[in-house]
Amino acid sequence: MIKRKIEKELQRFYESPGKKALLVTGARQVGKTYIIRDFAAKHYSSVVEINFLQDRSAQSLFENAKNSNDLLLRLSAVASSPLIPGETLIFFDEVQACKEIITAIKFLVEEGRYKYILSGSLLGIELKNIRSVPVGYMDVAEMFPLDFEEFAVANGVSERIISSLRNAFETKTPADALIHEKMTALFELYLIVGGMPAAVNKYLETNNLQEVRREQTSIITLYKMDIGQYDPEHKRYIEEIFDLIPSELNSKNKRFILKNLNENFKFSRYTNSFIWLKDAGVALPTFCASEPVIPLKLSQSTNLFKLFLSDVGLLASMYMNGIQIKILNHDKDINYGSVYENAAAQELTAHGFDLYYFNSRKQGELDFLIEKNGEVLPIEIKSGKGYTRHAALTSVMENADYAIPEAYVFQNDNVKVNGRITYYPIYMLMFLEREQLNEKLIYKLDLDALK
Repeated sequence: MIKRKIEKELQRFYESPGKKALLVTGARQVGKTYIIRDFAAKHYSSVVEINFLQDRSAQSLFENAKNSNDLLLRLSAVASSPLIPGETLIFFDEVQACKEIITAIKFLVEEGRYKYILSGSLLGIELKNIRSVPVGYMDVAEMFPLDFEEFAVANGVSERIISSLRNAFETKTPADALIHEKMTALFELYLIVGGMPAAVNKYLETNNLQEVRREQTSIITLYKMDIGQYDPEHKRYIEEIFDLIPSELNSKNKRFILKNLNENFKFSRYTNSFIWLKDAGVALPTFCASEPVIPLKLSQSTNLFKLFLSDVGLLASMYMNGIQIKILNHDKDINYGSVYENAAAQELTAHGFDLYYFNSRKQGELDFLIEKNGEVLPIEIKSGKGYTRHAALTSVMENADYAIPEAYVFQNDNVKVNGRITYYPIYMLMFLEREQLNEKLIYKLDLDALK
């Protein structure tokens, strides 16, 4: 079984004494159902699973239910396992097909006899029109394709090796040369296989990249079926945008050129289509920030953006020029920048960062800007040997008005530091994480003077 980081969220939910449900959301085929089933089997003596897509009749369970007792009576009638107070987990899967459950979960949680996990895809779209979101009764955890660390562990990289690499990242010292060589090769494999569990499992089982590509093609077909099923009104526009992502990323500046969709393009016509792809977890928009200053959201341009796929392996499978073998052979004819940047966007998103890039006529373009530790952190992604040439980054770092303390360049060589710029191996993106707040953040204000 592939080990996933979402297991920590599931364990936290299991150990929590509070009355809350857990909603696990994410794009199709990222492994939500599998990981929840496995966790449930290990931690609960009785598990009841209701899949609203497989059992359409289950959707009527929540229509006109009077109260929680009425809901539980209906559940007991269709449950395949006994409902044992304090020992049963009820798992509602594919909840996008029964939005009423999101409203009803408050009453079930309040009743308190059972624990509840919900899961579904396309929830960013489907849940916009629900009557009531149960604030305070449900935590939400988003699941992504395997990030590179998960991929490395799945391929047998030990915790000892990962710890040594993390130490090299934190201390900004070179990794062991042999380990660096092997991890760079593993990252190249990740560019091809990506992080969709079906593709990763197929690779682990067969080492056959053709079989991996068949799995990826099936996932892309499923995504397109979702487009037609869930948004038939904008189906044509959404498919146009989706199909253009690889070629747009392969262009010189990688920005999504809206006129490529239609010479008579009107942004308003396509707005819902871009939002659909984002909310479905299929695409990762990276918006242009006009200034590299905190907060980046205030300088965001809504009609200047790059559009990455949610999984770099799916991107590689959409290129029709045999890119998989070319990557392994280090073919010079490939625009590695597109797949490297897509992998970076995927990794940063999985680690909780909002994505921006910077573009200025005077200073040039930076691949990514993120907010970390209350500062702007510029990030450049370089696939070639000339990674120390970065005019835009140098210009931004020298600008006293921005006062940026440091920048990272991710590339293929080992760790090195030059002033405020650190050059990291591309695989060390896995260690770039948002700062975590302490579990207990206690603050008491002294108001004695006001008494």
